[in-house]
Amino acid sequence: MKKTRVLVVEDSFTVRKRICEILVADPEIELVGEAENGSRAIELCQTLRPDIVTMDMIMPIMSGLAATEYIMAHCPTPILVVSSSTNRGELFKTYDALAAGAIDVLDKPQGDEPEGVWERTLVAYVKLVARIPVITHPRFRLAGLDRASVAATYAASDRLPAVVAIGASTGGPAAIVEVLRNLPEAVRQPVLLVLHIGEPFGVAFAEWLDGQTSRRVAYARDGDPVAGVGGRVAMAPPGRHLVVRDGRFRLTEDPERHSCRPSIDVLFESVAQEFAAASAAVLLTGMGRDGAAGLLAVRRAGGLTIAQDEATSVVYGMPREAAILGAAERVLPLGEIGPALGSIAATATGVANPR
Repeated sequence: MKKTRVLVVEDSFTVRKRICEILVADPEIELVGEAENGSRAIELCQTLRPDIVTMDMIMPIMSGLAATEYIMAHCPTPILVVSSSTNRGELFKTYDALAAGAIDVLDKPQGDEPEGVWERTLVAYVKLVARIPVITHPRFRLAGLDRASVAATYAASDRLPAVVAIGASTGGPAAIVEVLRNLPEAVRQPVLLVLHIGEPFGVAFAEWLDGQTSRRVAYARDGDPVAGVGGRVAMAPPGRHLVVRDGRFRLTEDPERHSCRPSIDVLFESVAQEFAAASAAVLLTGMGRDGAAGLLAVRRAGGLTIAQDEATSVVYGMPREAAILGAAERVLPLGEIGPALGSIAATATGVANPR
């Protein structure tokens, strides 16, 4: 059996050695190199061509973020960020790294975990992330896209959505930023968002996303009216489902769906029931199948449904499941999704009366 070849990047000698000891203890993993800063990480990644890189964020000489951006632009390799969730600045750098193409994130051990739990989690994450085929960072591949011509392609539509719902998982931060940046300012419909990002890393994601585009982003608050979000993004907070009921947001701790809370299916199904044909839903890159059934519910209710295509998805899991179900009316490259939404939504104002 071919072993998973790992490059460990961490400036703390103690932490780096612990990570290395955990990995080499697994017979299916081969440690091919160690780096104490981002510059050395780039050098070793180019020469050793590992299957996966575990990447710290805060390092001397060159940060983990800078190294991630370079690696994903010039020698794309699956990257698992192993970082701290207790520092706001480090959290933001982690989000930046995910937006730059890192696949997933794992919290560093805090020292109070039950024996063996963090070690088993690290090994499982490494093996999983290493199997994900990565692509060059989307911003490099999609640069130069003629967005005006893309928007014109989708200008004709007799369905004007009152609300737009978006769901994403693995690879989602970069995809969400791309869609929101391409969404014209004239679009004033509320945008509802679910991203699979586990606690504790999700705590500041809405604040980070708020700084990435001109569109304001905040976590949804239970009981707030959907109409009050016009033109802004309301995001499901970590660990709680976001649903729409009687024109208001409801946050619930109902059981997980597809091992996810928040669940994209839960949001999409509530949007389909609440707004029917006056809804649009977009399913972006991600592992698993959450969101596929919900996208189908929106389509059956008469709403517009879009799924990201395989070529631009970091993980063609959830969009693929949606395509298999016939849930996606349109399958589009990432760079075309924002303009497509803008062209059909720009003439609709306010929030239509829900069903």
